[in-house]
This record gives sequence, structure tokens and C-alpha cells, in this order.
Amino acid sequence: MGEYIPFLVLDYATSAMAMRCSFNAIASELYRECGRPQPASDALAKGASALEEKSPEEAIKMYDEACSVLEEDGKEQMAFDLYRAAAALYIKMEKYSDAAALFLRLGSAADKCNAINSQCKAYLSAIIIYLYAHDFQQAQKCYNDCSEVQAFLNSDQNRCATKLLSAYEEGDAEEIKRIAQSSAFNHLDHVVIRLARKLPTGDLQAIKKADDGEESLDEDDLT
Repeated sequence: MGEYIPFLVLDYATSAMAMRCSFNAIASELYRECGRPQPASDALAKGASALEEKSPEEAIKMYDEACSVLEEDGKEQMAFDLYRAAAALYIKMEKYSDAAALFLRLGSAADKCNAINSQCKAYLSAIIIYLYAHDFQQAQKCYNDCSEVQAFLNSDQNRCATKLLSAYEEGDAEEIKRIAQSSAFNHLDHVVIRLARKLPTGDLQAIKKADDGEESLDEDDLT
């Protein structure tokens, strides 16, 4: 413990919150040195939770480290809530690509645990986030990549994503709204549900024209 004492003597100007988070980080390091990854991750998660309002970026870093501690110990399933908490912060900060990437990371972790339902919900969440961010191409790519996973391909979440992307390709705003209000979305994280309920965003007609243009090129290739 002696070597950590200097870090505990913080400047009086340091906030109580920062001090507590510093203690959490130190506690986590000590737990790891003792070979106790679960309490090490818990300590980081508590520090991250305390930082969410004042320092969301620092909170995300602590959540990320907390997830990594569990991943390294093969306990990905224990990190699911931490992935979600960090993704929610990214959404709050309007860093949608980062949020989607974190849901994909959650999906990969769920795959290792054979947690199929969590995996499929994470993949659908990532697709919704890309659509909300007006990035139809990335949403389509995400859908295609995730559909290579058999569990997702055969899931209700996949069928929902298929209908949603088809409605985007058709430029059908009313159909998008109808799908986004369906019960299939009710079991997603609340932050993702709120985004889904606001769909469509962006220029639907531009998406439809781009899709029609690709179909025209495909037809030309056949002649």
C-alpha cells in the first residue's frame, strides 16, 4: 500500500468527486494485483458512474477499462451493463459512430457467451443508431456484416432490421415510423428506443435515389 500513498494526498482544490474516482482507480489496480478482476471492474464502474454528469469522456474511459478487465478474464457477460452505460453516454454526447461501435463490441462479447438475445439486440441497436445519424450506407454495411452471424440472421431483430432498411430504400417515411413503433423495439435499451421513435431522420429521397442509381448500374452490367 505504501507506494500508493502519494497519490492519495490530493490538492485541496480537487473536488470530492475527483478524489473518490481516484480512490476507485487505485482500488481497482490493487484488486487486479491480487487477481480479483470482478471487484477491480466494479471499482472502475463506480468511479465512471460518479463522473457521468461532470466528465462523461472520463467516465467512458473508466467504463471501457472496466469492460477490458472482465474481457481479459473471460467474463464478458458481466460487462454487458457497462457496455450499455458507455454507449448511452456516447449517444448523449451525440457521438453516434462510437455508440454503434460499442454496441457491436457488446454483440461480439455476447457471442462469446452464447447470449444470443443480447447479441441480436446489440446488432439491431447499432443499425438503428447509424440510421438516426443519417448514415444509411454504414447501417446497410453493419446489417450485412451482422447477418453473416447465423444467430442474428435467424432472429426477430434481423427481420425487423430488414423491414426497416427496405422502408428506407423505398423512401417510405410512414412505414419507417410504423416499424419503429413496433413491439420488436420495446426490449432495446431506452436510449436506443428513443432514437428509433424519432426515425426517419435525414433525406429519405436522397437514399432512395442512390439506391435506384445502384440498381440501374446493376442492370447496365447485365446488358
